[in-house]
Amino acid sequence: MPDDLAAAEVSFRGSGGLVLHGSVISPARARSGRAGVVLVHGAGTGTKREKLLGEAVAFARQGLSVLIYDKRSEGYSLFERSYSQLADDALGAVQTLRRQPGVDPAKVGIWGLSEGGWVAPLAASRSTDISFVILVGANALQPLRQQTWAVAAGLRKAGVRGSFVDRAEPTMYRMIADGGMFPEPYYDPEPVIASVRQPVLGIWGVHDLLTPPRETPPIFAKALEKGGNRQYTFRFFADADHAAHRTPDGGVTRLPELAPGYAELVGSWVGEATSGRAPVAQVTGPAPVQADDTVAVPPAGWWESAGVQGAALVLFLVAFGGYPVVALVRRVRRRGGVQPVNRAGRGEAAPVKGAWLVSAGGFTVVVGGFFYLFYSIMTGGKLASPGPLVAERPLIWLALQALAIATVVGTVLTGVRWRRSAPAGERVRIGLLMVGGVVFVPWALYWGLLLP
Repeated sequence: MPDDLAAAEVSFRGSGGLVLHGSVISPARARSGRAGVVLVHGAGTGTKREKLLGEAVAFARQGLSVLIYDKRSEGYSLFERSYSQLADDALGAVQTLRRQPGVDPAKVGIWGLSEGGWVAPLAASRSTDISFVILVGANALQPLRQQTWAVAAGLRKAGVRGSFVDRAEPTMYRMIADGGMFPEPYYDPEPVIASVRQPVLGIWGVHDLLTPPRETPPIFAKALEKGGNRQYTFRFFADADHAAHRTPDGGVTRLPELAPGYAELVGSWVGEATSGRAPVAQVTGPAPVQADDTVAVPPAGWWESAGVQGAALVLFLVAFGGYPVVALVRRVRRRGGVQPVNRAGRGEAAPVKGAWLVSAGGFTVVVGGFFYLFYSIMTGGKLASPGPLVAERPLIWLALQALAIATVVGTVLTGVRWRRSAPAGERVRIGLLMVGGVVFVPWALYWGLLLP
């Protein structure tokens, strides 16, 4: 800890009685009656307090006492979380900071980064003990809409265009949300924002690639004013990213330094807000950069549901994967001296033309497509890694699209051959393969595999 600051270890109970641990950082020669602020993390399981140490030190040097704490891992994961639970954790931290020596309990506020931008307003709406709210990189949109935009923005920044980013990526997120693997996908923050009565300071980096910086602030302002709260100050920082840190490359790389003037703004604004002089409806700073608008992501229809998609996946695995498995079993039986025969008593007939193309192509597209999509959405934010591009399309996606077209062509060829002259012993096996091929066509259209 720097010589000009002092740290004290604290523990408190969060939601459900869970014990959380943190540190209170204050000026070494702090004056009494000072203001304090609790810092709420962005997304991440069990994030350690040290991740926000840079902000805590900078704010403490502005004369504040700052509480940072280790984020919970119990009840929080990639597929499970509750903003209400996190808000109760933050309220436990607020009560702890209000009891610290030298801190004026009437001047304690809350600061939320990214996901904390949903949590902090929720906590403030529940407690008059919070005297002000600071939000950084906050989002006024539904989490699923924000996340699909962020990943799409990362892919487009990497140069990707076409059906992969326009159709497949949001479709995958809708299926994940329908399957219960995306926590609180349709959480609506606007009513909560409208219920916030405390002064609000909103900060956004001009180059925010995770929260749409052009769309979000007006929604915040509209919701606050709907609730009768005009004590808000919005500030945009040049050359700053999602967390209001400096960025040299348009938001891709985050430097350790905060944007120049950010900490000083927090210090001066808190002084005004806690003395009853919070600015009214003030918006300053350069215009944010947002290349594309967000797009609504409605809940999946029954035909798009995770259950139907799962059933289609099982069908494809059985239909496309079963064809070579049966061929392998027959080969093993032949080596064992057993010669399969058809109903006419003749030896096993040659494979139907096109069947192997449907089997191999369909199986590769289904399995490879899901794996590539999962990989892409997990790496799509800020700096996407779609692999080599050809005509602004990922080379892997183009290969999957080519195989999808080949699968459709093979289905047609197999169907013609099957109806005309398929041996009796092949009818069931080819029939199942044909079912898979026919269902594959609308499925591939839905996922954008047959679209430009």
